[in-house]
Formats: sequence, structure tokens, C-alpha cells
Amino acid sequence: MNSKIIAGIPLLVVALNVAMTSSAIAADDGKSLYTAKSCITCHGDEGKAPIVPTYPKLNGQNKEYLVAQIKMIKDGTRSGGGTAAMKAMTSTLTDDEIESISTYLSEVE
Repeated sequence: MNSKIIAGIPLLVVALNVAMTSSAIAADDGKSLYTAKSCITCHGDEGKAPIVPTYPKLNGQNKEYLVAQIKMIKDGTRSGGGTAAMKAMTSTLTDDEIESISTYLSEVE
């Protein structure tokens, strides 16, 4: 196997460590995840200013409601409206990330 080495550590090991550390940090920070996962693109800063009037404002919503809606869009039990665009976005979210983003949005006023 041809692997690059950085200071005696295989590059792959370094990359995996950085990726795992970034994920762990991001999963605990709903605000960063909200931006990193591109939620901000359609729902606006802090979920307060959707780019289209029919998109929902998410700030201050009940956390359990947000978690349920995101999971239903992700698993396909909720469809219609803007869920087609959301399906692609939610497909990459883990349960922990959904919880973190929902907690953040529920606390924003």
C-alpha cells in the first residue's frame, strides 16, 4: 500500500482523526451544524428569515416537534410541500445532529 506519512503517522490516520474530532465537536453544537448542514440557506439566520414565504420559520419551535418533522422527512413518512428539497438535506443527518439542531432552534428567540 502506498500511503503518505506525516511525521511518522500515516496520512489516512490523521485524516480519520480530524474527521472524527470535527464530527464530535459539530454534533454538540447545533448552531454550527445549522450552518454547516446548509439549513441557513433556506431558513435564514437562526431560522428566522426563510428565503421563500412558504418555508417555515424554525426559531422558537418546540424541540420535539422539530425532531419529529426532520425524522419524518428523512424517512419519507412526510412528503409534499418543500419536503423534496429537505429530503436531500436530512438524509445526511444523524440522530444526534437532528437533536442538536432542534435544540438550538428551539432555544433561539
